[in-house]
Amino acid sequence: MTAIAVTIAGSDSGGGAGIQADLKSFSANGVYGASVLTALTAQNTLGVTGIQDVPPDFIRAQMDAVFSDLAVNATKIGMLSRPEVIQTVVDGLAAHQTGPVVVDPVMVAASGDPLLADEAVEVLIERLVPVADLITPNLHEAARMLGSDMAETEADMASQAERLLAAGAKAVLVKGGHGTGSESADLLMSEDVTHWFRAPRIETSNTHGTGCTLSSAIAAGFAKGLGLVDAVSQAKAYVSAAISSADQLNIGAGHGPVHHFHAFWRS
Repeated sequence: MTAIAVTIAGSDSGGGAGIQADLKSFSANGVYGASVLTALTAQNTLGVTGIQDVPPDFIRAQMDAVFSDLAVNATKIGMLSRPEVIQTVVDGLAAHQTGPVVVDPVMVAASGDPLLADEAVEVLIERLVPVADLITPNLHEAARMLGSDMAETEADMASQAERLLAAGAKAVLVKGGHGTGSESADLLMSEDVTHWFRAPRIETSNTHGTGCTLSSAIAAGFAKGLGLVDAVSQAKAYVSAAISSADQLNIGAGHGPVHHFHAFWRS
């Protein structure tokens, strides 16, 4: 059987994040990728200059087409900019066999441009989070979801992870990449698991698409049958290597992408 994962997310015309990063990450991790586009962005390494939302009925049409034909093993969800889009995706998930669902609550681009409307945050928490098998907020996203200050310590991260579980999440990966210190520490927490993943912090400005890449790599692990801890561990190692290899690329004048195919391309 061919492992198949689906990404439901926005497009990045610059190729470093969103649908494009997800499909690269799936492929690099040995999984066939399909996609459902929720929004188009006019975007490059310098920022987002425009967003065109896909109508909810066409998002549902894409979901029905993909899930009715492909034997999907895992699903990753990224940019859902509006409440009606979130509800459409939730309804579509309920109608199909999706495999484990990974939700990356994309709220702001690496350039600082907003990607999620304020009125959509509550809907995301109430409707989408409870149907996810794993949510992967970074420090900024976790704070916005909870209406609190950004975590500054590992104790703060643990407290916020517990609050997100109490809000209905089955499992939470709070990502520490926006923190400080010599290590980048991510906290995985569920009812049964509390596990820290640590890696040396890599000094580079080429980190565009890191969150998309990590969440889709986790979904790829699920698609291949890995359990929660192993899927996250494999994905963390993959993303760390993609970041450490990012400066081998020369893409754009701003925040460049991570190197999704570092294991395959010659330097």
